[in-house]
Amino acid sequence: MEITGKVALVLGSVKGIGKAVGLSLAAAGAKVVYTHYDWPESLPALEKDAALAGHAHLIVGVNLLDNGAIAALIETVIARFGRLDILINNIERGGWPVVHGPYVPDQWDLELATTLRAKQWVFAAALPHLKSSGDGVVITFSSIAGIVGRSGPASYLFNEGYAAANRGISLLTETWARLGAPEVRVNEIMLGIFETRHAEGTRGWSLLSDEQKAAVTAHTLLGRTGRKEDVTKMVRFIIEDAPFMTGSVVRLDGGYVLGGEKIAPMPEGIL
Repeated sequence: MEITGKVALVLGSVKGIGKAVGLSLAAAGAKVVYTHYDWPESLPALEKDAALAGHAHLIVGVNLLDNGAIAALIETVIARFGRLDILINNIERGGWPVVHGPYVPDQWDLELATTLRAKQWVFAAALPHLKSSGDGVVITFSSIAGIVGRSGPASYLFNEGYAAANRGISLLTETWARLGAPEVRVNEIMLGIFETRHAEGTRGWSLLSDEQKAAVTAHTLLGRTGRKEDVTKMVRFIIEDAPFMTGSVVRLDGGYVLGGEKIAPMPEGIL
């Protein structure tokens, strides 16, 4: 897909990875709709950076746990730009045992509602317009929490509810790919441990000891946490250079999922 002139809705884009993705698409010529709800202190910087990107854009405050607000958001996008070509389904909540401590029902419900349920209803509201585009793209972000859960060095990073929600996202990806085809490609980026998302630049990361942080990077084959540009490059690849890819889950984790198992030296054998 040629990004220039396309309309992209980027959820959770007031800061961090969502903002980086939105600005990357704007730099490629897209008209970007950014959303925000929490983190009001980050809004002025987004307003400045989005304006500097030099393309028509819109910043919308919206509570994505409210189905009525989701419908209104999509209507606002269409009223402003007349179309929707790209949906970056980036919304999540929680996941930090070191921050939240033992689960209470309200925290569990909030994580499931935000990380899993909201994605479903945004997709459902956006799908007719993405199909009308004729060449629509949906990219949903999930987490390797859906694979590793609360285990190993990630025990301090991923709660069970957050992990369960992220495992569910992959099932949605498969269903959405079937519903969207052939006009809409739907893929998932399963993120590892990234700056602004479970690593540097987060409250939880600052609560970890140096030994706990080192354990995370030691468990990662590439020996570092992820950077925002790692994500923006993958998003651009899926949109621009992967026209035959749909229903796929791309694990972007620097090898964290594989890193716990060491390879023993090759034995001499008996033959």
